[in-house]
Amino acid sequence: MELRRFFDRAVRASFHDLALQGDPAAPYLMEIQSAWQVDSPDFRPEHEVSVRRHIGDYTLFMTGIFPERVRSMASVSFYVSQGKQAYQFVSEHARTEARGTSTPYRRLAERFESYTRVLDYTRRVHFFSAPAHPFFRLQFD
Repeated sequence: MELRRFFDRAVRASFHDLALQGDPAAPYLMEIQSAWQVDSPDFRPEHEVSVRRHIGDYTLFMTGIFPERVRSMASVSFYVSQGKQAYQFVSEHARTEARGTSTPYRRLAERFESYTRVLDYTRRVHFFSAPAHPFFRLQFD
């Protein structure tokens, strides 16, 4: 929970710094997906939505927070396209469920690159206020 609070404060500060605090996708960027729940081999449409949302979240997080890792292991443009496609799918599903109501997923799909820059800014500017946090000791081999 400590990591979630830290990340929440840093992202909120970044949205404020960049004059984006009223952006409807801002609250969604603060949610952290912990894992996929694969509890049945049967196809369930809601499960596909969950998986695609996780793909969008993962690609956004990795491209924004660990861009060097993405560049070293994959194409950034591939991550961006996969993230946009995933959020677009979730947006369309949510729109049909909500009878046309706009969702943050549409905005995430349309402005994916902007949000990766917000996360990159967050990492560069606000993460250094807590260098002793275990999050910063993560190592990728």
